[in-house]
Amino acid sequence: MPTQQRPADLSASPAPVRVAAPVATPAERIVVGARVHALTDLSPDGAHSAVAVAAGRVLAVGTPESLAELRGPATIVDEFPGATIVPGLIDGHTHIVFGLELTRGVQLTDRSLDEVRAALTTAAAATPEGEWVFGWGVDPNIFAETGFSGRIFDDVTAGRPLFLRMRDAHSAVVNSAAITYVGLTGAERFPDESAVGVDVDGNPTGYLLELAAMDLVLEQVPAEPLTRRADRLTDVLAGMAASGITGTHVMDFHDGSREVLELLEERGELPLRLRFSPMVPPGSNDAALREIADLQGLHGRRWRVDGVKFMIDGTVDNGSAWLAEPDCYGEGLRSIWTDPEAYRRALRFFAAQGISTATHAIGDRGVSFVLDALESLGELRARATHRIEHIETIPDETVPRFAALGVAASMQPIHGTRHTRADRSDNWSVRLGEERAAHGWRCKDLRDAGAVLALGSDWPVTPYDPRAMMAETILRVPLARPELLPVQPEQALSPLEALEGYTVHAARAIGVDDEGAIRPGARAALTVFAEDPLAVSPEELAQTPVLATYVDGVRA
Repeated sequence: MPTQQRPADLSASPAPVRVAAPVATPAERIVVGARVHALTDLSPDGAHSAVAVAAGRVLAVGTPESLAELRGPATIVDEFPGATIVPGLIDGHTHIVFGLELTRGVQLTDRSLDEVRAALTTAAAATPEGEWVFGWGVDPNIFAETGFSGRIFDDVTAGRPLFLRMRDAHSAVVNSAAITYVGLTGAERFPDESAVGVDVDGNPTGYLLELAAMDLVLEQVPAEPLTRRADRLTDVLAGMAASGITGTHVMDFHDGSREVLELLEERGELPLRLRFSPMVPPGSNDAALREIADLQGLHGRRWRVDGVKFMIDGTVDNGSAWLAEPDCYGEGLRSIWTDPEAYRRALRFFAAQGISTATHAIGDRGVSFVLDALESLGELRARATHRIEHIETIPDETVPRFAALGVAASMQPIHGTRHTRADRSDNWSVRLGEERAAHGWRCKDLRDAGAVLALGSDWPVTPYDPRAMMAETILRVPLARPELLPVQPEQALSPLEALEGYTVHAARAIGVDDEGAIRPGARAALTVFAEDPLAVSPEELAQTPVLATYVDGVRA
């Protein structure tokens, strides 16, 4: 815990101080550590040890001595001996409110089929008759022998309807009780490439591919009460703040988001800043596009709608990533936009209005198509920022196009470390084959080519702790399995590059210059580490305590 006091003696020779001149009022707070990594040329990293803030902005970066002139009678001094102050960490890709739906029920991450069955047996026994059993985070590899089917859980769910989400959040399975409850036939058709899986006889297996198919089922499932969702979101945001996150780019504005956010702000202040980019469903008509555009600028005190999110494809694991050549099962040759040209038109609609875009693109063909579409915008492209999310496999010729077009890459290399294996035995690698699997999560290549590279978790697909995220980005090995060989070790980032992915580059990805670095006039978002994240080992970084986070100059 910090001490709050006035320094006893500030008479020593001051180090240079960077002040947003002129300073008309004293600092409201001065945060003091052993060093500051400001991540800006204005302040050499480690040369200073204190940050002065007022009115939610940084006043100056210096030392306790050099900032003495900014102290007033009401100035609070927070001291963290031995600590390192860095720009507030920004998770570049999450699903905060949608994640509440995605994490409903029992967590099944990294469990075998037998373990999943055992967990569902326990959950079903605790579920009142007539209610649904939920689970999430299911590893698609558990269906390797049976194929994607929810019927394999009929015997452990005691006749209760079951809804299980895969870990990629792009597919799910339901059991026979749910199939009957909803009335699935297998003949359902959707405006995109969503589908209901069927067996050789044409009967539904309970496999639900992509969002529209899952929504068809979820529309008939009782919604979780608003107050319960608000309580759960409070816990998530508090956990994020405790792990060092001061803001996140939320890649949706899911139904109910405004209501739950407004309820939270009635209760108090959000512990981090939230930037929402509403999803543009595949096949959206002009009226739907205008409705999404009208949401821009909607905001609360610490949340705001800014930008839009597209999805040009699905995931490799369920065969819906858009690939230049089919995967080993002959899948992956279509965009989830049944008419990909409609995506181009929608992209142009938002670009013409200066609305920033982000597009989920995982497969090599999907990524290149989005880059082509962005390039075709010509001068319109400069009216807003544009980024591509995930980018799981791309060939050599695609890498330099990001920097050349000014398109940011937003990636989650922790997906590679936790969902794939260096020996290519996992479902993702098997589907792609050796060459494309070897081109996975090319973080280092993109950075070396000059691209902006924002890092994030895609929570709840993977845990949000940025310390673990940065550590695995450096190691390319899951922290829980250090005995494994690294996955594409040549794509490892340096500690500084990993930190920049959560700070400077995350800010650049949305085109702002008052976030991601500690400089006079910037938002006073700070993360205080007990140790220097650039000096400790990756394993130590993952365990380094976060002593405090500050949002708008206020401690979370």
